Amino acid sequence: MNTLVGVGVGPGDPELVTVKAANLLAKADVVFVPVADSGETGRAEQTVLFYAEAWRVERVVFALHDREHTQARERAWDAAAAQVAAWFAAHPDGTAVFATIGDPCIYSTFSYLAASVRGVLGELDVQLVPGISAMQDLAARSGTPLVEGREPLALFPMTAGPERFREALERGDAVAAYKFGRMLPETLAVLRETGRLEEAVYGAGLGLPEEDIRPAAELDPDEQGPYLSTLIVPPKRRGRGGAL
Repeated sequence: MNTLVGVGVGPGDPELVTVKAANLLAKADVVFVPVADSGETGRAEQTVLFYAEAWRVERVVFALHDREHTQARERAWDAAAAQVAAWFAAHPDGTAVFATIGDPCIYSTFSYLAASVRGVLGELDVQLVPGISAMQDLAARSGTPLVEGREPLALFPMTAGPERFREALERGDAVAAYKFGRMLPETLAVLRETGRLEEAVYGAGLGLPEEDIRPAAELDPDEQGPYLSTLIVPPKRRGRGGAL
């Protein structure tokens, strides 16, 4: 049976790829990487090339800049599935890896691809290899304990809307937010209105030369950030062990 493995390669730093993921990238028959239709090398591809020869890396085009669920995205998923299915047709019993930034189970294009490829082939062995997420990397790089004891953590994309973000902040939860670059002004406004701005930490380009990590309070509310921006907001704490 054909095997498709979704491998998380972390947020950008190739040293944060797990040993299991690195071994798979080094020996897989082919490594598919997602790229935008504009053609630039994506973050996943940059990381993969530390572990796999370029001749084993095959690009799969997605409508990565299309932020809504549109027909363009549907067509891109169908085309990607057809490309991967065609590879399996030419390589019976082959093992293919699809590399995704972060973790393949967290807001990843892999889930769409795997479902679409299975729809074409009928039978497909789908496996998952977890990766380090952006919120984990940002928490570590900024020295921010994200959750302790019984503290809850809310994780969601800002594309879900600022009101859900506000609700989590007002509850006092620890919060991690993704994909908010174009919603930076609204995000900062909600942080300020809920009294959570001072403890919030912003990160973009994690592990890359253009890495930008700083307190969210230092951001310009009149500008937008990169799409792959991350925000973490630890809860207010009243003392050591208070939440244990």
